[in-house]
Amino acid sequence: MNINNIFDVARHAMSAQMVRLNTVSSNIANAGSISTTQAEAYRPMRPVFEAVYSDNLRRPGLSTTRAKEVVYLERDPLRQYRPDHPMADEDGYIFIANVNSDEEMVEMLEASRQYSNIMETVSTLRTLMARTVKMGQA
Repeated sequence: MNINNIFDVARHAMSAQMVRLNTVSSNIANAGSISTTQAEAYRPMRPVFEAVYSDNLRRPGLSTTRAKEVVYLERDPLRQYRPDHPMADEDGYIFIANVNSDEEMVEMLEASRQYSNIMETVSTLRTLMARTVKMGQA
């Protein structure tokens, strides 16, 4: 991964936030999903981030983040006695995905804000670069 300038930093950071938003949307989409067995039940996911530093020794201090992997949270599905449900096991239990919708909404808002902050930084940088070019032309 090459990090040569602020635009590379922003690109990688935005990509990491998109991974975060995608896992949140998957978790929300599967909230309340029902399975016959505990092993088949949906488990919520979270990305694991890592810091990535510039390999360019002429430009020290540049770093960004990337989504290293996406892991399943260690949450057991909720077991509920519903013998009348068509997906109930032989003991009458169903397994419901243990997704906390409030927690997912907070994750979504945080990722969205981070993404917006990066966009604002890039926009400001482009404006400053354009002004610098115009100063050189005068």
